[in-house]
Amino acid sequence: MEITDRKKALLEAIIKQHIKTASPVGSNLLVGRGGFKLSPATIRNEMMDLEKDGFLTHPHTSAGRIPTEKGYRFFIDNFLEDTDLNDKHKDQLKQMSKADKEHLLAVKQVAKEVATLSNGAVVVGFAPRDIYYTGLTNVFKQPEFAELDLIYNLSEVVDHLDEAVEGIFEDISQDIHILLGDDNPFGKDCSTILTKYKRDKEEGLIAILGPMRMDYAHNRALVKYTQELITNL
Repeated sequence: MEITDRKKALLEAIIKQHIKTASPVGSNLLVGRGGFKLSPATIRNEMMDLEKDGFLTHPHTSAGRIPTEKGYRFFIDNFLEDTDLNDKHKDQLKQMSKADKEHLLAVKQVAKEVATLSNGAVVVGFAPRDIYYTGLTNVFKQPEFAELDLIYNLSEVVDHLDEAVEGIFEDISQDIHILLGDDNPFGKDCSTILTKYKRDKEEGLIAILGPMRMDYAHNRALVKYTQELITNL
């Protein structure tokens, strides 16, 4: 299926706006803020096409659209920029890494700060069956998890986090991996950005878990810097 440049630009704008606001995005908003020299009617038609192609959907109570799993995948593959973490956040993480001389406790302090900076949950796998997690409250506070079914699904995942980590521990490399929807072992309603870190002969896993509507560029930069920080502790 061929997607035109105009549709790509609209899809990028819709997803970025939805990530910021958590609200459905309407055609009038794109005319006002998206910089598109198109009429609302033309934008609506393009949005309808994107919905037919599976990139967008719309809540029953709104005329605006939100991204689907397919839309987010397209965004990650085509629009996600490899950004560097800003110096302020680097300094905050460095300070946390010095909060305790014992390695495991220092990693846990770093994980707590990452959870705060990402507004998500952080899972650290010291070994396949040795895990630490923090920040789940951040995830449950997201608008997506106002529905009881989603809360139940995520709670069930939390109960089996050790099994999820064990299932992927050996397959994850030191590259930055982004898993979402059906490919995400931590829950099909979520996204996960994760990687392996190595320190001496030890290796572990670090992951940020959140809704699909997460700030992928920022969180990927967080994971990348945290990997480097833990490796050099």
